[in-house]
Amino acid sequence: MNEQTKEELLADIDKLISYGREETTINPDLLAYFEKDQLLSMKTKLLEKVGTLTQEDKAWLEQFKKYE
Repeated sequence: MNEQTKEELLADIDKLISYGREETTINPDLLAYFEKDQLLSMKTKLLEKVGTLTQEDKAWLEQFKKYE
């Protein structure tokens, strides 16, 4: 299993939140406030909230699931 760093998890969460937009939505300084398990939980919840997806969206999300 490929263990992600806090920085990688925050980057994934940022991508999930800002999907379809170019600008960053999360301040990287948040790393100091969240534990790794909290970031994993956030990422999991974001992935679970995905509703009806296009094939393109599903392919895009697969990049995050391979780390689970």
